[in-house]
Amino acid sequence: MSKALVIVESPAKAKTIEKFLGKNYTVKASMGHLRDLPKSQFGVDVENNFAPKYINIRGKGDLIKSLKNAAKAADIVYLASDPDREGEAIAWHLSHILNIPQDKACRIEFNEITKTTIQNAVKKPRPINMERVDAQQARRLLDRIVGYQLSPLLWRKVRKGLSAGRVQSTAVGIICDREKEIQAFVSEEYWTVVAKLRGMPKTALFDAQLILIDDHKAKIDNEEQAQSIQEELEKAEFTVADVKRRERRRNPAAPFITSSLQQEASRKLGFTSRKTMMVAQQLYEGLDLGSSGPVGLITYMRTDSVRLAESAQQEAVKYIAATYGESYLPEKSPVYSSKKSQDAHEAIRPTSLEFPPEKLIKYLSRDQLRLYTLIWERFIASQMAPAIYDTLTIDIAASRFSLRATGSTVKFPGFMAVYTESKDGEEKEKDITLPNLTIGEKLKVSKITPKQHFTEPPPRYTDSSLVKVLEEKGIGRPSTYSPIVETILARGYVIKVEKKFQPTELGFVVLDLLKQYFKAIVDVEFTAKMENSLDEIADGKGSRIDLLREFYAWFAVDLEQAEKEIGHVELPVEVSDVPCENCGRLMVVKHGRYGDFLACPGFPECRNTKPILKETGVQCPKCAGSIVERRTKRSKTFYGCKNYPACDFMTWDMPLKENCQACGAFMLRHNLKNGKFNIICSNESCQTRQNDIEKKANDSTKKTKDAKKSKTTSRKSKGTTLTKKTKSE
Repeated sequence: MSKALVIVESPAKAKTIEKFLGKNYTVKASMGHLRDLPKSQFGVDVENNFAPKYINIRGKGDLIKSLKNAAKAADIVYLASDPDREGEAIAWHLSHILNIPQDKACRIEFNEITKTTIQNAVKKPRPINMERVDAQQARRLLDRIVGYQLSPLLWRKVRKGLSAGRVQSTAVGIICDREKEIQAFVSEEYWTVVAKLRGMPKTALFDAQLILIDDHKAKIDNEEQAQSIQEELEKAEFTVADVKRRERRRNPAAPFITSSLQQEASRKLGFTSRKTMMVAQQLYEGLDLGSSGPVGLITYMRTDSVRLAESAQQEAVKYIAATYGESYLPEKSPVYSSKKSQDAHEAIRPTSLEFPPEKLIKYLSRDQLRLYTLIWERFIASQMAPAIYDTLTIDIAASRFSLRATGSTVKFPGFMAVYTESKDGEEKEKDITLPNLTIGEKLKVSKITPKQHFTEPPPRYTDSSLVKVLEEKGIGRPSTYSPIVETILARGYVIKVEKKFQPTELGFVVLDLLKQYFKAIVDVEFTAKMENSLDEIADGKGSRIDLLREFYAWFAVDLEQAEKEIGHVELPVEVSDVPCENCGRLMVVKHGRYGDFLACPGFPECRNTKPILKETGVQCPKCAGSIVERRTKRSKTFYGCKNYPACDFMTWDMPLKENCQACGAFMLRHNLKNGKFNIICSNESCQTRQNDIEKKANDSTKKTKDAKKSKTTSRKSKGTTLTKKTKSE
């Protein structure tokens, strides 16, 4: 038997794959890229068709030597880097280092790390796809040209350490534009009127909202109008004008792609894009499951395709029928489509339904289990029947006014028995039951309530909503969403305040410069068009050199003009009232990677800095000093004593000025999920706190028992249904 060498990207993946291949296979890891453009040079020969200068990455000499020796000892080498453009480029660089001819069938790829898939992959090697490699090179060279020619301009004109990127600058522009909308927003007052009604004879109370006044849409601008309408309605006779009943179906969401996984993990789990991709990578590459050994638990996590393998759908059908009953199966397995998809591989799904989340509790970390459960539930739900609602709409006439009451109840949960997709800012749909009423029926008024509201500005972007808008506008691709967010935070162009992105003064200044001199760099349509051009190169419909020539023709002109016209840009300085202890100057506010801080304006002669401490107005229980708001290096807020390090008091919960009625200690605001919170005593030995903890534990135990009981009952009833069906057949 011939000896084969398989080269993958990571040791975890190598360990998982090694157990699927026989003793004649050696599996080694390249640890990502081994060749790249040099960091110390431009590395692109503009005059010679933009020829790149690749070098072996410093520090990888021993690894390259080891791979070369392993390749010499093998009869055949398989390059098994990730199944995307970046992976194709890594394979191409490896073929150059190991002297493998480009036309040789050495490249294997797989979408999941399972025994069958890996063994089939080594039977079907192919030559390296140079069209994919060209697309990756075009992106790399575009980013190098912008980064290494535009960034130095910003260093000279604005501040050292800045950077500009073809995609990152567009993302900063989106965040800045939203901030300008918020700043320009003028809140407007409006009122709604709700009537609390019941049928006659006596029925349950229900709410109906005013929708029409004299057959025109109700528009109430102030309290006087609202009170006038309230007075009229209190004298009016309420009659049922119309009753509409219908059945509404709600279809499940498609299985995850990269962007939807990042969005949902942000909303449901509070994960950043970076954390989501890091944990997903671990699940894909394989984790040790005891006697089963290393197992790849999910399919490849960088994808924009919602396609599923037929074998996976068939497995889901069997699982759903056995677990939930055949009534939860649709007539045929759903087929999902996306607006734009390279369709290179599948959606993100579990590799096998032999490993439900509850079986993996002792093998996975908390974050791994939570993300795996999310992927599992989304996949199973995507293959289930729609949920069915009974909806009821009641229109009510009252003098010259029309009111409406709407209600819905779940008739059949369908996929919602497993999973329901969340939306940014969307409240969970609730069952609202209305009484059975007939047209012409008279209603009794219990209460008329006018309520004041104010229009709100558009919200700042969160991790999930930023990824969503990047995807919708065609900016970047699945593998780039996480690096985009990391880069703009690291450069100080935006900061995160309460998990929302907010631009800094630096971000505004740099963006304004780019808009004035490099309009296309921050133009959403241009960036999206460039992504499409890269896709065309990967599909063999475009030329890397032509794309770079077309881009550089105008970019070089803009760069020369900007160099001549831009003078030194002074960033706005915010002066504090805090004197420097070393030289007496008033310190200024600086914006750093980890938030704002105070610095002496006498830099570099005086290098004094200090954190900005936000007082809570609460006294430290240990030393009677002040408790202030602080931030960790990852920008997570906590509260500690101002006298640190002399006093080590700290808490993650916000201290409040109000005191506990039982013991007199200050209270804490303890944040829960979904924006909710509890107010608890800061004194851990306080009886009220102990009661709260005990009550919470009892409630949690009761919920768990109720859930288990409900699940058992549900499965028993489904089993009965299946038995009856079998007998009838």
